[in-house]
Amino acid sequence: MSKLAVLDDLLELYNQFEYHRQPEIFTRLQEVQLWQKQRMQRTHAPHFAEKNNVLMAEYFLNRLYGGPDFDALAGQIARLTKYAHKAEKLIPENAIKTGTSGVALAILAVQLDEQVAIQLLKDYPAQTPLTDEMMRLTYLKLDQGSARLKQLDMLDELGKSLDKYMRSFMVYTAFKMCKGAAHKYNFDIMYEFMQDGFVAMKPLKSAEKFVREFTAVERQIIDKVHRGDPQPFQ
Repeated sequence: MSKLAVLDDLLELYNQFEYHRQPEIFTRLQEVQLWQKQRMQRTHAPHFAEKNNVLMAEYFLNRLYGGPDFDALAGQIARLTKYAHKAEKLIPENAIKTGTSGVALAILAVQLDEQVAIQLLKDYPAQTPLTDEMMRLTYLKLDQGSARLKQLDMLDELGKSLDKYMRSFMVYTAFKMCKGAAHKYNFDIMYEFMQDGFVAMKPLKSAEKFVREFTAVERQIIDKVHRGDPQPFQ
């Protein structure tokens, strides 16, 4: 079986999301994603501001938590899977595994946030500006605790994989050699998705440590939400 086969299942899931066909959901989803990013920026401000962490923080916020060009990325991934046998000869196996994990995380983030967006539209007028209280109550109503913890577990595993597989000089050299082919066959967005991960990781002593510190705080917030803390995001 192709190592890229898992991407077919991820894309099938992604293409089923309702926001693709309902503009009102798409608009609310964008608002939810913006709230998420702004909340994370506040929550993790000291951690994200550390000199070596800045690029990885940007990668988290703009890639793993729903980047603006993810539809285009998904389109390129769909094309790639049609030429899996060729791609697997060009891209290092560990880069494929780690890149797939990143894509899975990005799609899960969209899936969870779309659920929030749909629930918000049920409970509030579409033009209502989002507040922390609206988000707190929506998280409780949806009972996403287990799914959000799974998301953090996957993120921890990605941090380990980045340290284990992606710091190799040979892997990075092989990956850079794919740049010309990526441009030639119009896979630039997908290449940049992975390239940005390499660049973001470079200043870090340990990607696993960066991620672990991030997820520890996020788990505390999830716990506060589901314990009924009236201000879990403070």
